Amino acid sequence: MSYLERDTYGIYKNSNVQGVPTLMGVNTFLGGDIYNRQEENLGDIKEIMLNIHTGRVAYAVLSFGGFLGIGEKLFAVPWNALKLDHNKKCFVLNVEKEHLKSAPGFDKDNWPNMADPVWEKEINSYYETQLNNDAMPVL
Repeated sequence: MSYLERDTYGIYKNSNVQGVPTLMGVNTFLGGDIYNRQEENLGDIKEIMLNIHTGRVAYAVLSFGGFLGIGEKLFAVPWNALKLDHNKKCFVLNVEKEHLKSAPGFDKDNWPNMADPVWEKEINSYYETQLNNDAMPVL
């Protein structure tokens, strides 16, 4: 489902430049499907993690695999690894499905310490992203 379809408040009716929103409501991300460049569905966004000290979005927690919530694996994907595809109204994560299957993940009852700098470095290294990059690229 695209972010336009989840826009219950009409936030994007009057989008900015070329139909690309500059600001977006977090609720329109939750449940949103994430695709890769091969247009394979990689899962959906379960949560958005904010860094309280910087005021920036740090991670999108992506759910992948499982059936009806059983056996699903969660992944903290650095926010700057996601790119907004304004034509398809969804986010794209530039990873192969097999690469995501072997990504560092966790289950809903055992979340990692996302404030741990070692963990943060590992995640950013895995997704080949830079630390503290607050710009969200657009395709």
